[in-house]
Amino acid sequence: MNKIRIAHLAGPTATIQNTPPLVTSNKARIRQGLAPIKAADGSALAFDPLRAQRLAAQAKVYVEQFSAHPLEADAAELYGSPDGFIGQDGAFSKERRTDTDKPVYEIELSPEDGLYPLPYMALQQDGSPWEEETTAPGSATTRQGFYPDGSRSFEEIDRLSIGADGHANLIGGRAEVDFYRVAPPGGFTKGLPADKRADQGEGDTPAERHGQDFFAYKPFHMAKAPPRPMLAKITNEVQAILASGQYEGAIWTQGSPQIEETAYWFNLLIDTRLPIACNAAQRPQGQISNDGPANIVDSVSYIRSRIWADGKGGNRAGTVVIQEQQFFAAREVAKVDARPGGYIATGGHGGILGQLTHTGAPYLMYVPAYRHTADSAVNITRLPLSVSATRLRDGRVERVEITVKDDKGRLLADALPLVSIVKDGCYAADMFGDDPAGEPDLGFLIRHRLESGRLCGFVIEGLVPYGMATSELRGAMLRRASFSGVPVVRVGRGYPEGFADPDPLTIAGLNLTSTKARLLLMACLMKFGSLPAAADPSHPTSAETEALKSAIAEYQHVFDTH
Repeated sequence: MNKIRIAHLAGPTATIQNTPPLVTSNKARIRQGLAPIKAADGSALAFDPLRAQRLAAQAKVYVEQFSAHPLEADAAELYGSPDGFIGQDGAFSKERRTDTDKPVYEIELSPEDGLYPLPYMALQQDGSPWEEETTAPGSATTRQGFYPDGSRSFEEIDRLSIGADGHANLIGGRAEVDFYRVAPPGGFTKGLPADKRADQGEGDTPAERHGQDFFAYKPFHMAKAPPRPMLAKITNEVQAILASGQYEGAIWTQGSPQIEETAYWFNLLIDTRLPIACNAAQRPQGQISNDGPANIVDSVSYIRSRIWADGKGGNRAGTVVIQEQQFFAAREVAKVDARPGGYIATGGHGGILGQLTHTGAPYLMYVPAYRHTADSAVNITRLPLSVSATRLRDGRVERVEITVKDDKGRLLADALPLVSIVKDGCYAADMFGDDPAGEPDLGFLIRHRLESGRLCGFVIEGLVPYGMATSELRGAMLRRASFSGVPVVRVGRGYPEGFADPDPLTIAGLNLTSTKARLLLMACLMKFGSLPAAADPSHPTSAETEALKSAIAEYQHVFDTH
């Protein structure tokens, strides 16, 4: 097979594009007269951590023969001759001069070879060693551990990761990759360097801001996550990249707790027949047993294999999350623990579509029965240019028009609906009776959402699997929200396997988790707009009730099929 072409899409807070802190090596500390890092018992550490770095000039090194494996010498008769010998004086000779000379291989190292693992020699400006990303614990003066795009992590995988067959170039040997900074975890705080400017000309570029242009969770006291409006930028850019005709698939990387939501959003919103494979990592790049490189290489294998193709130019699997050799369907995948293997399929009815064998061969065993990507009823192409929303003004509910897309079909950030998750538990009501004053927080939230004049809705995470609120007061307040034009979805709490019961005045979220139901409700609101509101939401007429039921049926059909 020829190489395929893939787009890598850098997403926020991505551990898979993060590294452990660059700690100053003992080699550098001792050279500068600084106290070395010591073992727990006070003894000297045997090894420095080696970090991938570039040579500035050619160098010649001599490697001892039979040092790559402790049993190489046991089969010495199978090996060719060494390049020469190193004597106790350190001099190299083509011929053995004494019995103590070591046989060696002579290697010419070049900057063009790429990254090499070497001791980290950098110090801080004041001469003190680096211990973490910040200059001091808790400081706001910091370096970045996250990469600004995927190019460095992919290069490290190609250069330093070794396949089961002993070979490297696990990505570059099979794919050409273009790198896009959709919502990256690292940024250029002094403006883009020349090699990243592409279409931005020769002039200065603006400084990128943490929390605005890039999103990192470390240092932890400075963590920033993308707000809801960033989802419009992500949607528009991913849609444009996949519609360009340049690629055979895409890999999206993001923080391990959030990737399940973005993957499902892509499944709903992105109009494409190309595969989207999403990857995360539980451990940073270069940390012991880091899982990210294997996940990325597995995504390349998955896209290249075309097992996702339906034979008619389509993608039968939808968006997938590929973790620890398993292909998870976007609708069902969820992270349950911060360890390799910490992902499960929710819902109790499948969700793991296939896997790669221990030798890296991909197999697809199941495909989703629901609609996704190009066939999604709520993808960006099928969304209308505008819909109407309800707004509470002067005590009355009125309709306002919401523009969903611009004239070029791009999703507008202001159109993204406000959907809140209300989690319910037993003994939830504050007092006996049904006085709304007993639930001031929920009452305020409903009123605040209605007064915003935005598309809005609620997901109630209630009893398993029915999705019912345990408090009749909460249930009644949410029903009034429905009659005010605000759709309410019911799901069971946690990871329900049974389906939420149908109800004519609310939407049954089947076996979706509340976070996935929230995303589908957001998409439906941009498709259908707010529900028809009653003149008096506390006392709707029979005609108003029938109108509400009819509108909810449209929502329910999408929830039943996505």
